[in-house]
Parts: sequence; C-alpha cells; structure tokens
Amino acid sequence: MSAADAIATYRRPEREAELLRLPSWCGTAAASLAVVAGWAATTWIALHLHADSTLHTAALFVHLASLVLGFGAVLAIDYYGALWLTGRKSLREVLDFTAPLHLPVWAGLGGLLFSGAFLHPDLSSPLTCVKLGLVLVLALNGVQASALHRRLAGVDGGPVPRSLLVRGGVTASVSQAAWWGAVAIGFMNSQH
Repeated sequence: MSAADAIATYRRPEREAELLRLPSWCGTAAASLAVVAGWAATTWIALHLHADSTLHTAALFVHLASLVLGFGAVLAIDYYGALWLTGRKSLREVLDFTAPLHLPVWAGLGGLLFSGAFLHPDLSSPLTCVKLGLVLVLALNGVQASALHRRLAGVDGGPVPRSLLVRGGVTASVSQAAWWGAVAIGFMNSQH
C-alpha cells in the first residue's frame, strides 16, 4: 500500500467520524450539565427579575403553549411505548414514530423553564420548590430517555434485554410522575 492509499484510507469520512465520536456517556454528561445550567439560570432569573403585567401575560401564554407542546409529545411517546409493550406496534415502528417527537418535548420543556422565570414564582413556597425540583428531574430524565432511545435503536430487531425494558418502564414512570406533579403544583399555585 502506497502512502497515498494509506492517507486515502485514513481520511475516509467514516473513519474521521469514528475518530471524532465520543463515548455515549460523554454526550449524556454534557447534556445533563447543560440542563442543570439552564435550570439554574432560569431559577436565578426568577429570583432577580420582576416582570411587568404585559410580560407576565405573554409569559403565561408561552408557559401554557409550552405545556401543551411538551407534555402532549410526552404523552404520545408514552402511548406508543404502551402499544409496543402490548404487542400492537413493533419496536421499529415506535422508535420511528417517537424520534421526531424529542424536538417538541425539549422545545416545550425549554419554553416552560424560560417562561416560568417571568411568572413571579414564589420561591419561598415549599410547593414551588418541589415543582422546580420536579422540572429538574424531568429534564434530567429526558436526557436519559434520549440515551435510552439510542440504545433501543441499537437493538435493531433482536430481543430487547430485560435491563432496557426495566429502564424504559422507570423512565416512563418518572416522566409521568414529574409532569403530572409539576402540572398539579402549577394549578394549585395559580389558585392563590
């Protein structure tokens, strides 16, 4: 093999992509750090910024629209997961359907975080602190759910390991508990 052939082999796009690829845990860790930083930033904004009534009204609209977008997409994902578990859809069908829904989930969650900072949250209230904790758990669970999606896609028609089934069940349960808990607390806080 000549030097030119060796360079051509080394410079193949697949080889370059392979060399640049980080272990999957690095991406998950980086995404988790970004989530925590975003959560901390919006909490800091909520502590230091007092929106006027116009901004508050706009933030409330964005908050409700983001809830519909994000939670609606989560409900669709979990529904399709249930269809797979009951044998009514194949894993490939579920993965293909749910992959594009990650964007609306994250857009909705980001919109909720950002707009919530302008809604005058009472951070001295234990319920509000629980809600903020649920939102952080929800976002970190979302990072983990994205990693789980990639792992399930790697199964590629073979049998799904029990560990991934358990992980999927825990992920969906945490997601539902955190979403419904945050919604319930938000509703209770709006009554005061």
